[in-house]
Formats: sequence, C-alpha cells, structure tokens
Amino acid sequence: MSTQPDFYQVLEAHRGQRHLVVLQTYPDPDAIASAFAHRLLSDLFEIKTTLVYGGKISHPQNSALVKLLGIPLVPFEATLKLKEYTGAVFVDNQGTTCEAIVRALETAEVPALMVVDHHDVQERLRPEFNDIRRVGATATIYAEYLEHGPLTFNKSQRDHAITATALLHGLMTDTDGFIHAGAEDFHAASFLSQFRDADLLGQIMRQARSKPTMEVIRQALGHRQIAEGFSIAGIGYLRAEDRDAIPQAADFLLTEENVHTAIVYGIVTSDGQREAVSGSMRTSKLTLSPDDFLKEVLGRNADGKPYGGGKAEAGGFEVPVSFLSGNHNETYHEMKWQVYDLQIKHKFLSKIGGEQKQAS
Repeated sequence: MSTQPDFYQVLEAHRGQRHLVVLQTYPDPDAIASAFAHRLLSDLFEIKTTLVYGGKISHPQNSALVKLLGIPLVPFEATLKLKEYTGAVFVDNQGTTCEAIVRALETAEVPALMVVDHHDVQERLRPEFNDIRRVGATATIYAEYLEHGPLTFNKSQRDHAITATALLHGLMTDTDGFIHAGAEDFHAASFLSQFRDADLLGQIMRQARSKPTMEVIRQALGHRQIAEGFSIAGIGYLRAEDRDAIPQAADFLLTEENVHTAIVYGIVTSDGQREAVSGSMRTSKLTLSPDDFLKEVLGRNADGKPYGGGKAEAGGFEVPVSFLSGNHNETYHEMKWQVYDLQIKHKFLSKIGGEQKQAS
C-alpha cells in the first residue's frame, strides 16, 4: 500500500516552516539525490530547507554529482543556528550515521519530523512520519512520491531534469547497476528515465578514481586476510576527505575469486585530532545480513546505540577513538593503529570462526 498521501499530508501540516534535511556523515549519491528531491517537494508547500551533512564528500562521482547538478549541501558546524528550524528530516539514514547532528538537534530541541530510508530499521529516532522500506534505494521511494504527487514533472524544467538524473544515478549505484534491483526499483527507473539528462548522467558516471583512492585500494590488497570467504583489510590512517575510498576498496576486494564478503576499515582523522575507526562491508552472500552481522560483532556504545548497521548487501561502521585521539609522536601513532587493527580483526575473525590467513 502506498504511503504517498501520508508523506504529503505531513508536508501540508508543516507548510511555511523551515526544515533541516539531514544526510549521513559521508553522503552517497542516493542520499544526495533523495535530499535534493525532498527539497524540490518541500518547495511546493513553501517549506524552506537546508541540506546538511557532518563529514566530507570525497568520492569522485559524489563530488561530480554535487558540482554538475548544482546541489546545495551545507557542512554541519557547531555555529549553525538550529533553533531557527522547526523540524528535521532524515533522508537515506535514521540518525545512526550522523550522531553528532542528532545530538545537536536534541540539545536544541528540534524534533525529528520525517525519516525516509531503505536501510534496516535502527530505532534511533521517533519521528512524526516514517517511510522505511526494503527497496534498492531511497531514490526509489522519492521517485514514487514524484510520480504520484501534485508536481507535474517536465523534462524542460532544469530542476526536474536534475532531480530525475540525480535519483537515477543514486538508484543505479545503490543497486550495483540494477543487479540487486527489485520490481519497485525497475519501475522507479522507468519513470525517472523519461526526465533524466543523459549527457549529465554520463559525465557523472565516467569520473575516474583519485590517486588517494588507488592508494587505499593498494593498501587493502596488501594487508587483506582471507578466511571462510571473508576478505578483511585494515588500511591504517586516512583523512576524512578520503574516507569514501574505504567502500571503494571494499567493492574492489569483493571481486576476488572465492570471496563473498569484504570488510575494509581504517582510522579516519578530522582536524588532526578527532579520530574514529571507520569501515565498510560488502557482501554477495544472500544469507548474510550486514546489519545483523555488524551489530552482533561490534555491539553498542554506552547509550545503547549500535556502532554499525546496513542494508541487504552493504553496511558501515564507526567506532570513536575518543580518549586516545591525537598524534603525540610517530611511535604512539603506529602503536595505536596496531592495537585497533588487531582488535577489529580479532572480532571479525572470531565471529566467522576462521583462522587468520595472509593472502599472497
């Protein structure tokens, strides 16, 4: 049953307000496109929106998507005047991948109004409206909103063409080129393809991997350990600007023969001080749920919130380094990485019951 009327009823009930549209810390094409679509639909109800994210945009295709389509995204900063917003909308996430923003909103007493997502239920937020579905991408949900809503789509209008192009790109990337797409995803793609700008989509898809990304992939190949069909690799320290190289490395490791699941992680540094162990998981094993697997292996923090989660074929995790953050000297730097690397590997290998094997 379509949730379409509920979505528009909520927007109507909040007509003329100002909303914060929250993306995950490292937004992907699906999140960026869906947030842009939400902005377009909010305009119909005179709702002013600010699209915000807490980390960096470093993946070449993501950067190209934002630049070529002119999508306005604002990095979250403590100086952002949250009290000016009457509500927050979470797109392609449920608050667990943007904890700093969620805490700031709670402190400012800005309520969560809406969650539109396709990942497994995380139960972090209690919004007024939930639309969480097991589909290939959040873009699929917004395509349905557009198809059955009050807006008449027209390819000659630039905002409409941009939205369709971005959503189609997000749908393609999150379903691995439609390999993992379902009936709803194919229907959404059929609708969006009528309005997309093929030249722009081609430019976005042709973006090459950056040198830092190639270096991370090289590190992952050199340090991977393979056991029971899992390829697990720690790649050391990397800047927040290069964090998107981690899922790209996981995607690459998954292509190796006899590997059904790849996990890549490293210590991501921000501003030279803040650090967190950040990782990505990719799997082609139908019976393996990344969401359940990561939650079971990594557990939860003191507030009961899981360190990791995901969807059908992919997941991610982030574990704060907290007290041990900072680079006092090179020896300390290396010792800290060795401890975290051993601990993370131990947790994953203990879970799968495999012996550590250094791949040649």
